[in-house]
Amino acid sequence: MRIESSYVTLEEMCFFARHGVTEQERQIGCRYVVGLRVAYDCSAAAESDELADALNYAEVYEAVRAEVERSSRLIEHVAGRIARRLFGLFPGITALEVRVSKLNPPMGADIRSASVELRCRR
Repeated sequence: MRIESSYVTLEEMCFFARHGVTEQERQIGCRYVVGLRVAYDCSAAAESDELADALNYAEVYEAVRAEVERSSRLIEHVAGRIARRLFGLFPGITALEVRVSKLNPPMGADIRSASVELRCRR
């Protein structure tokens, strides 16, 4: 068997953070949801059943959490920081998609969320 492509996906990671353009947004904070799809060669782990051969998604989660909890004005910046951190920490990542959603953004509209999605290659 030959694996053509493989991904690690973390869906609906929920955080409370203080991002926003206005001071009030940064003081009050808001809930954020992050989704991540990482291209990573999982063929060794699929064969060996050893964590050492896999992308440890608990470590990936902690890296995402650290970036989301660090305040920024824009969710675009948060998404970019997440991508840069993951590429820096995990050399086996060849590409990734990250989506950062701000729930119930304060924009005077009845809206569930506003999101930014980045698709990045090493």
